[in-house]
Amino acid sequence: MNVLFLAPNYPVEMQDFTRGLAEVGARVYGIGDGPVRSLVPKVHRSLAAYRQAQLFDRDATLAAARSFGARFDRVECLWEPFVELAADLREQLGVPGMSLDTARGFRDKELMKERVEAAGLRVPHHARASSAAEVRAAAAVVGFPLIIKPIAGAGSADTFRCDDAAELEAALAKTQHVKELSVEEFVDGDEFTFDTICINGKPAYWNVAWYRPRPLISRTNEWISPQVVVLRHPEQAELRGGVQLGHGVLAALNMGSGYTHMEWYKKQDGEVVFGEIGARPGGARLVDQMNYSIDGDLFREWARAVCWGSFEARVERKYNVAIIFKRAHGEGRITKIDGLDTFMQKYGRHVAVEELLRPGTRRRDWKQTLVSDGYMILRHPDLAATLEMADEFGERVQLYAE
Repeated sequence: MNVLFLAPNYPVEMQDFTRGLAEVGARVYGIGDGPVRSLVPKVHRSLAAYRQAQLFDRDATLAAARSFGARFDRVECLWEPFVELAADLREQLGVPGMSLDTARGFRDKELMKERVEAAGLRVPHHARASSAAEVRAAAAVVGFPLIIKPIAGAGSADTFRCDDAAELEAALAKTQHVKELSVEEFVDGDEFTFDTICINGKPAYWNVAWYRPRPLISRTNEWISPQVVVLRHPEQAELRGGVQLGHGVLAALNMGSGYTHMEWYKKQDGEVVFGEIGARPGGARLVDQMNYSIDGDLFREWARAVCWGSFEARVERKYNVAIIFKRAHGEGRITKIDGLDTFMQKYGRHVAVEELLRPGTRRRDWKQTLVSDGYMILRHPDLAATLEMADEFGERVQLYAE
């Protein structure tokens, strides 16, 4: 089993997916932007061969792939910007897997919603726009409040809620660099994920996580310590509509084998509404959270699913798992952390990971990365206890910078 894996070293989660491929018996060929010396040891050990090429250069990447002189059984990529590139390479190299047309349905947010809507599933009212005039015209049809976001974006980057014409103009000024925008209805409600590892379009594993608060709010308010909570009981009745929606979306978009990460809304009246979906895992340590929930290794199980069409992990959901991201007060370098020792004395047995930036480290740009100035992962069998700990960490553990 020869697997061509794009971007095996970055983002950081890709390193464990590379490891997973090697551990299930694949011979892994990697192409990435960085030189071979940049590969971490785990990736270096897992690769049979590596080529450096600019992944944004399609022809250079194709040439690098051909230079291996190998016949590939799979071409995989789990980094959002290059999902279409991987599909293009499959077609050029005669490798089975997700087609370019299918990949576009997972990348182009308007095409995505059109296909989901055609399957009879509820999506936000929406329109495509490639100029300020088209955005204004779409807004007149969709109505306020609305959301504008990139057609081919990821996460909440360049995404804005607009409650009136003045806010729309302000958002247009901030998105002049974006070629195409999706203008869509703002859906007021709780926001969840539906994450899967699929084999031939059917989830062999699935997960629901809860955003506290929804990303659009946390990405626009620096004082918030955002949480994502992997739920121990995703089969509960309150989530059933979103899970059913997720299965319908997978069929509508012709999902094959691999990871998916979908976001959906539940309104106060109980209606569930599709948000968007990617043919890749959620970022910001979401796969780690799912692993801690079941004491498993979903990096390896994804590899087993795409290589051999099987899933061997025992899915016993033992814990709710919360990740809480912290943003320091002030600018410059971290000077102190307050409250961490007290928190660890009280709840340390429930802490899976603590990765806060230490004094002397320069702050990260919180607008560019959800990970911000560090995070903690907590787990507990009881949801109320999990949320209590997560809220206490967010409120009482503080980082300061100057």
